[in-house]
Amino acid sequence: MRTLIPGTLTILSAYPDPPFDIMKNGIATGFDIELMRAVCGRLSLEPRPLAYAGEDFNGIFAELAQGTCDAVISGTTITPERAVIVRFSRPYLRFNQGIAVNRRLTPHVSSTADLRGLTAGIQKGNTSDIVSRRLLAQGEISAIRYYPYRGIGTALDDLEAGRIGLVIKLFPVISWLTHERPELAIAMQIPTHEPLGIAYAQERADLCDAVDATIEALRESCEFAKLQAAWPGTGAAV
Repeated sequence: MRTLIPGTLTILSAYPDPPFDIMKNGIATGFDIELMRAVCGRLSLEPRPLAYAGEDFNGIFAELAQGTCDAVISGTTITPERAVIVRFSRPYLRFNQGIAVNRRLTPHVSSTADLRGLTAGIQKGNTSDIVSRRLLAQGEISAIRYYPYRGIGTALDDLEAGRIGLVIKLFPVISWLTHERPELAIAMQIPTHEPLGIAYAQERADLCDAVDATIEALRESCEFAKLQAAWPGTGAAV
């Protein structure tokens, strides 16, 4: 199978995005990365994970056309706008958006109506922005503050300090990121039912189909379910 580097599958992900994409001591891991390692094992390819350095997540897709990578996998929601510029795999997981708040400062938040007057923190280029703009248009939040993709830690620091009132992020990711921040809690999920997919250059139907078939084989062999069990928060069905 043709790849940028013969015998190697170059995978681009944006970090940090736990439990999907995690960098530990310079070594890439997480559900997405381990899934692609399992795929590569079956396709006799060597996985080569790379880190996306851009501030706006949507910029990651340009790397496919530029020949930087063979595939993008990063807890990536399939959207009509993105599907215009890349080829997406079949969905492999599906999740809602989660809203994290500061329980010390806003202890009674349980619905979007309780967010009135608060500023939402959003990573640039994330689908959480679709939710935040809808909440803003409905008057359920007062403002949006945008952070570079790698600035999610700063957004959570600002939430702890009360400089913003909420952070919106894909539910398993925001759950993971707030786990060791006792003042922060997930107040609710917004039912977006977002399908996650792997992105390829438009002309790479061959690679897309081969990986899709391999993931289906991993499901049938229960290896996919074992990966889900190993990475808490990824156990949602498509």
